[in-house]
Amino acid sequence: MIHPSIKTCVNDQGIIAASAMDQRGSLQNSLAKRGLKVTSEHLKEFKSLVSEVLSPESSAILLDPLYGLEAAQTRAEGCGLILAYEKSGYDNSREGRLPDLLEGWSVRRLVETGAQGIKLLVYYNPFDEMTINQHKQAFVERVGSECKAEGVGLWLEPLSYNDKLDDLALAKAKPDYIKAIVQEFSKERYQVGILKIEFPILIKHLEGMGGENLYSRQAAKAAFKALDEVSNKPYIFLSAGVDMPLFLAGLELAAEAGSQYNGVLCGRATWKDAIPIYAQQGALAMRQWLENQGLHNLRQLNDMLKGAKALHKDT
Repeated sequence: MIHPSIKTCVNDQGIIAASAMDQRGSLQNSLAKRGLKVTSEHLKEFKSLVSEVLSPESSAILLDPLYGLEAAQTRAEGCGLILAYEKSGYDNSREGRLPDLLEGWSVRRLVETGAQGIKLLVYYNPFDEMTINQHKQAFVERVGSECKAEGVGLWLEPLSYNDKLDDLALAKAKPDYIKAIVQEFSKERYQVGILKIEFPILIKHLEGMGGENLYSRQAAKAAFKALDEVSNKPYIFLSAGVDMPLFLAGLELAAEAGSQYNGVLCGRATWKDAIPIYAQQGALAMRQWLENQGLHNLRQLNDMLKGAKALHKDT
């Protein structure tokens, strides 16, 4: 059964076509690199512009309660609201990229603010030391129980990593990592409503994509299909900050593989090119960019979602 709150975040075709704008530290750093002396008001304005322009063609929008509550008010009618619950980044004072929650917030308070979904990001290496993974598993269990008690779906985003592998070695291992992550967090003990996951390969390393060839097209499609073998939860793909052409290529591959994914929650691939425009030219120029290229990106993405599996509102 699909959690009732998730049905408020699908489009008329039953697909999750959601936009992500919950970046905090990374957005601040990106704006600062373009010469802007970033304040909280800048972050709020940036998020509000993205929400106002893109939400009319998004089934839901992911925001954060620190800088995104004004943006939540600018979203279009019928666009669902998902709020992030984790602190930005992770604890780098200890091994294992351990997560933490936003201070002063609870699932109840997020729901009272209007959240129809709770997003939780956890860095997860399925082959890490047992003590580290048990810590993270218990962390997700607590949040899952909190969401169940408040009657709201948990949108879990487990991001793969291994600090002991270089990028190429991790890319080669990615199919096994994503499959193991989906298998673990599909367990009922976590009370997950939606899994928000990475592609099981790095698209730039697919044969013919211009990077170092790590995966044949046949092997890549097998990696996508493997997720369906281990998942009993709805799952959607995140863009991981790649450029839109790479993200679209990944969705095309998922469709070729017959993947049973249920949509996307896409952020930077849609709007990241607005960052230098906002930093150097201001809000009006950013709005104009969003109304042209930003919406073009989003429409391209939504067209590609015809290959996704519907979560019908009456199921």
